Amino acid sequence: MQDDQHTPEDWGLATLAVRAGHRRTAEQEHSEPIFPTSSFVYGSAAEAARKFGGEEPGNVYSRFTNPTVHTFERRLAALEGGERCVATASGMSAILATALALLSAGDEIVASRSLFGSTVSLFDKYLSKFGITTRYVELSNLDDWEAALSPATRLLFAETPSNPLAEVVDIAALSRIAQRHGAWLAIDNCFLTPALQQPLALGADLIIHSATKYLDGQGRAVGGAVVGSDKLLEEVFGVVRTCGPCMSPFNAWIFTKGLETLSLRMKAHCASAMELAQWLDAHPAVERVHYSGLPHHRQHDLAARQQAAFGAVLGVEVKGGRDAAWSVIDATRLLSITGNLGDAKTTITHPGTTTHGRLSAEQKAAAGIEEGLIRVAVGLEDLDDIRRDLARGLDALV
Repeated sequence: MQDDQHTPEDWGLATLAVRAGHRRTAEQEHSEPIFPTSSFVYGSAAEAARKFGGEEPGNVYSRFTNPTVHTFERRLAALEGGERCVATASGMSAILATALALLSAGDEIVASRSLFGSTVSLFDKYLSKFGITTRYVELSNLDDWEAALSPATRLLFAETPSNPLAEVVDIAALSRIAQRHGAWLAIDNCFLTPALQQPLALGADLIIHSATKYLDGQGRAVGGAVVGSDKLLEEVFGVVRTCGPCMSPFNAWIFTKGLETLSLRMKAHCASAMELAQWLDAHPAVERVHYSGLPHHRQHDLAARQQAAFGAVLGVEVKGGRDAAWSVIDATRLLSITGNLGDAKTTITHPGTTTHGRLSAEQKAAAGIEEGLIRVAVGLEDLDDIRRDLARGLDALV
């Protein structure tokens, strides 16, 4: 009898995305079930005591033990090549849970300047209240990373590729720096997913995900995840268990089903993004396209070496500053004006006033967030339709 709970080591990524992690119940269901329950019952007080005390495996309370959530966790861990995954309520809560689990007052984080605005706010506004300080460095400059580390540094944190400029860091080299200094390396793999990049195999200790993005793929639910070793994830699990930033069973089911088409979707996203980047790069109203798939991108060779493809997020600088950028955005009729990405629907936004709007002018300048910058996250629509929609505003600038 087929049994999806067995995960052969030689299964390919697409097979893992469809099959891994599902443990069939006595009902012998084919599709993964949802367990929308807050609690679980026991045959006796003694059984309840054993499970609550950790002496016997089993479900206790859906804040930290739910079969649907566990299916998603096992599947994502298998895809990332990790020993364990802990699901969280959002991508930001995945970062928070990691920080609470691994860091104490007096510890330091060294992070890339090219981070999502809310991540910077979390580090600077909230973690700093508890004596955790953060230093920021240029993502691709390994010498900057090395120089910023001190004996108090416990965590290196990077998004690669970055949002929205598609900057890349050499993960293997950064891992070696972290190891020399006794620090952990966490990589936000949201933009590429395990279908395109395997940070653990390159030496990272932890992978952070906003499952809201490509893992779902259709903009239906909010969630996050941390993937890594059993040892590191045990304390992250403790934070989720105690503090409660947990993933709901329904959202976990959505993400599990989203993973089934991940490989196919990412190939389609990347193919359209490459063609669109080339078209935009030649448009007279465009100052610059930030996309590592373009040969003139300064980190094209590195991206080609450590990624299976180049992703689907484009940073597009138009001539004319904010007014021009807003006019291009407002001229669209097909693209969705929203700060989210990783959707089947192409999205467009002005990072300087949305996703990175809370950053100071100095922080924006350091991160390369210019007033004329637009972010386009390429979806799965017909490419000609996406081009026509962007051309409406771009052509008017010429």
